[in-house]
Amino acid sequence: MVTVISLGGSIIAPDAVDGQFLKDFVKLIRGFIETDGKRRFIFVAGGGGPARAWQKAYREASGSGARDEEADWIGIMATRLNAQLLRAVMGEWCSQNVVTDPTRVDPFTGRVLVAAGWKPGFSSDYDAVLLAERFQADAVINLSNIEKVYSGDPKKDPAARPIDRISWADFRAMIGDEWTPGKNVPFDPVASRHAAKIGLKVICAAGKDLENLKKILSGEDFTGTTIG
Repeated sequence: MVTVISLGGSIIAPDAVDGQFLKDFVKLIRGFIETDGKRRFIFVAGGGGPARAWQKAYREASGSGARDEEADWIGIMATRLNAQLLRAVMGEWCSQNVVTDPTRVDPFTGRVLVAAGWKPGFSSDYDAVLLAERFQADAVINLSNIEKVYSGDPKKDPAARPIDRISWADFRAMIGDEWTPGKNVPFDPVASRHAAKIGLKVICAAGKDLENLKKILSGEDFTGTTIG
């Protein structure tokens, strides 16, 4: 059984690296690996605060000459740093190198595989969807700094309500189809389009709530939004 977790950069490194979260996350995952000999995980790391800070600096320094492709590459490099850290803290469970191209992956031989951003045009969410497709996972668990998907931005719309379940058609109508570097949506529009095409389910949940993640991984009732 392969479980794909898209681990938002806002969870790994909201501003600086959250070492305590990584320690607790590894402990939780190790528990599942050690009690279930068939359980395997793929983690896809996002860029987080460092990606946004470096992208902002690039845009400020470049002014009208700033290019989305360059900003994307800066964000991708932040995901790769986070992924390398994640691979290192998983220790002996992750023996393979960080995956940077989800279309060219060596056979998954260990218990944990870690991936990062690939190329401009989308976020690491899309990499997670491609890896879920490649290794026949039935869902992607998308962990970020929001507990659920809302019908609107709750900071701007007092009528915005949390959603427990939503179809891909309705979700995509909410977020649109265009990707821009650093776009702040629950799940990348490009990733959403492909997930809808292949019939993949995505669960959005709060990344820091590890008790809730444990429920998701155990097949119990959880707090979050199921898309698909």
